[in-house]
Amino acid sequence: MSETLIKIHNSMQSFDKNEWNSLLHDQNPFLRYEFLNALEQHHCVSQKFGWIPRHLALYQNEKLVAAVPLYEKHNNYGEFVFDQAWSEAWQSIGLNYYPKLVSGIPYSPVLGQRLLTLSTLSSEDQIQLKSQLMEALKIVCDQFKMSGVHLLFSEADQQSWLSKQPDLLHRQDCQFHWFNQDYETFDDFLATLTAKKRKNIKQERKSVQQSGITFRLLNGHTAQGADWGQFDIFYQKTFNEKWGTPTLNRGFFEAVAKDLPEQVLLVLADDPNGQCIAGSLMFQSNTHLYGRHWGATENVKNLHFEACFYQGIEHAIKQGIKVFEPGAGGEHKIARGFVPVALHSSHWLRENPFSEGIDRFIGEEKRGVEDYMHESLAHVPYKDKHQFYKNNRLFQPKKTN
Repeated sequence: MSETLIKIHNSMQSFDKNEWNSLLHDQNPFLRYEFLNALEQHHCVSQKFGWIPRHLALYQNEKLVAAVPLYEKHNNYGEFVFDQAWSEAWQSIGLNYYPKLVSGIPYSPVLGQRLLTLSTLSSEDQIQLKSQLMEALKIVCDQFKMSGVHLLFSEADQQSWLSKQPDLLHRQDCQFHWFNQDYETFDDFLATLTAKKRKNIKQERKSVQQSGITFRLLNGHTAQGADWGQFDIFYQKTFNEKWGTPTLNRGFFEAVAKDLPEQVLLVLADDPNGQCIAGSLMFQSNTHLYGRHWGATENVKNLHFEACFYQGIEHAIKQGIKVFEPGAGGEHKIARGFVPVALHSSHWLRENPFSEGIDRFIGEEKRGVEDYMHESLAHVPYKDKHQFYKNNRLFQPKKTN
């Protein structure tokens, strides 16, 4: 391969949109130039929120061949991989844990590429580029006195490669995802569940229907400015009441809807008087549906489950989407057909004065997550649990004597 030029970009606008998007697989909406650029242009990532763009790029003959979506961080807000204990340990001996580098999607714990490489290159060239990206990340940390670099929620193939790198630390987490078993209808999905769980879901959906709530499923073509204005009210209300810091805004929502119209799914709920009272926002790739944000101005029983889960599952079945990732946390997802999936993150620390303690922390965390997943498996609502997990190559149940 020819000599490689490494650059740090402080803005997505310094990239060529088509070159950046050519590095993506599956058209993951969160990694697209349009999405990341909208975050920057509408001030959703900035020094104010502790997410400062520092995107890493590798060029050959002036052509972009690899990149890392990258941010300088001065806090851990919006990462969903919690490292407060590490920060406190560093501070206890007078070391700076911040700033650090994070490769991930701001405020979105979604799986995806973190080491982007041009797919038209040979597998050997792509592996070499990944190695060059990792070395470049370490050099940047050294030059700018960053404490380390953290690659969050890498997709399975990349995590497999990262796990083989000897100088990286690896943490484990759990989410609950829904898998499409080539269902043709929502009833086909229900038929795979135990009778009790199937009955519960039908009752939840019926209660929403009897309340007179109707739903509008819109994309970037069909959603109007008033729809985004209404959803922004829901989003702001949810964060102001529960999470504390709303970082997205109406301008961002409208920009992404305009630029990625086919990858946006806005679910709006109207009451019997035609008043919009709730909404959920999802995004989709070629194979995945991603549940992201929800909010409501009226408290209607089971409306959250319908707007955030069941409408998404029905949409995934109709569109032939294989996986539905509804977001972080929530054991309540299990009874509604979502199953535990292991997620991983990889970490390189420039200085690690607590190597034994951090190794012990990671080991205990991994065992805790695995125990939690095993416990969750006992509550999976599918009639044929073992076959379901075998088909999806998911985390396997422990053998019992």
